[in-house]
Amino acid sequence: MQRKPIQQVNAESTVLTKAAVNAADRLGLTARILSAVIGVSEATVSRLKRQDVLLERGTKPFELAVLLVRLFRSLDAIVGGDETVARSWMTAENSALGARPVDRIVSISGLVDVLAYLDARRALV
Repeated sequence: MQRKPIQQVNAESTVLTKAAVNAADRLGLTARILSAVIGVSEATVSRLKRQDVLLERGTKPFELAVLLVRLFRSLDAIVGGDETVARSWMTAENSALGARPVDRIVSISGLVDVLAYLDARRALV
């Protein structure tokens, strides 16, 4: 297996860390919720926000952050970039999901379900 240069790995980690923190902020997720979604402590979320710590490829938090960013991008496309609508959607009861999306995404299966739901909604013709 060929290894990536250190600079490329750090760039990838920096980009995903920034994207995950930004997505959480734009979705109105608290540090507590973000920590539950990606499986790190609230203290680590604070360090991620300051970029004192970066998400590393091959770790569960990295993979879960990728899913969170995908979720954000799907929802953002559906709501046309309207942050207020996206935040409202996250906290509104959703009968198809059986709960509020913000409550579902704190488990891996719930995060995957919400992402699949959004991807299906985007695919409507």
